[in-house]
Amino acid sequence: MRDGPLIIKDIIQSNWQNPEFAFLSAFHTTVGDEKCPNKSIHLTAAMQFSRFQSVIGSMWSVDDEVAQQVVSAFYNKLVDDSGRLDSTQAAVALHKAVKKLQHNNVPLEQQIIFVHIGV
Repeated sequence: MRDGPLIIKDIIQSNWQNPEFAFLSAFHTTVGDEKCPNKSIHLTAAMQFSRFQSVIGSMWSVDDEVAQQVVSAFYNKLVDDSGRLDSTQAAVALHKAVKKLQHNNVPLEQQIIFVHIGV
């Protein structure tokens, strides 16, 4: 963030207006802080706790090219013919985007980085 680090407290205290979907492509957004093992909430969970219906996060670092492939294929599946984003299809869109990686011979550990939480 330009004015400081993004922290979970700021996300939870934000006043989101009808939040539907978030895609957190930065690495480790679905992993807690090693320095605070007693705090089990992570960035992806914080977004869902803040009323986002559907959130995609990553479990470890991802190759930039792989992330670009996933994000591109994901949004191609998530946006309908009228150009409208249908967040209820996020899990299906992620599944199809990851399936494309298998055909591109992407290593397994790079195929299973992203997780979907929510509807």
